Amino acid sequence: MSLVELIGQADERGLAVSGLACLDRCVPLLGGDDEVLRPLWAGLADDAGAAEWGERLEQVRGKLGGEFGAGEGEADAGGSGDFSGSGDLSGSAVLSGSGEDEAVVLARRMLSAAPVERSAAGLRVWADACSVAALRIHRLLDPLKDAGDSVEARREGRTEGMSPLVAAELRRQITVLELLAGHGPAGLRPALEVSTEGRRVLRAVVSRRSRRRG
Repeated sequence: MSLVELIGQADERGLAVSGLACLDRCVPLLGGDDEVLRPLWAGLADDAGAAEWGERLEQVRGKLGGEFGAGEGEADAGGSGDFSGSGDLSGSAVLSGSGEDEAVVLARRMLSAAPVERSAAGLRVWADACSVAALRIHRLLDPLKDAGDSVEARREGRTEGMSPLVAAELRRQITVLELLAGHGPAGLRPALEVSTEGRRVLRAVVSRRSRRRG
């Protein structure tokens, strides 16, 4: 089953975990530590955490600093999912600046667009957009060129010529959704482990790029 199909069939918890995991793997671009999103992860363990999702989200935004709100035009409270302003994150660059600058902006917009209400409708839009943005970020930061035309093609199952960083991110996104679909709440811990591995990989990539610039 393709990534697009998995997102289309995911339930409310699976969508929340999918979007959050994508954001978690990109935390190194936001200057956050490895624990900054733990309150949101903890709230996904049971249905009672849904009522606290919005409050915990605002706390996370405060810790990461900067302005995260609808005023930037990326999303309303329900999450519009349009991170680029053009609606296209999968082809050529849609933001100005270097690839790393664009990656940082995309990561910030993933957090900005997170819906304050944990409803399936808003989360589906957000999870889908986070999926695209996270793949786009990994494509921008991968030292090897991804031969595909778009990350959307990757999400639909056309995987020929993928670069290693993009291939690994696609695999993690699929794995997280399969874990939640197959195990429900019991899939949270292994999903977090998958995301933690991906965050470490991206942190190493960002560190190497920083050393090269220095």
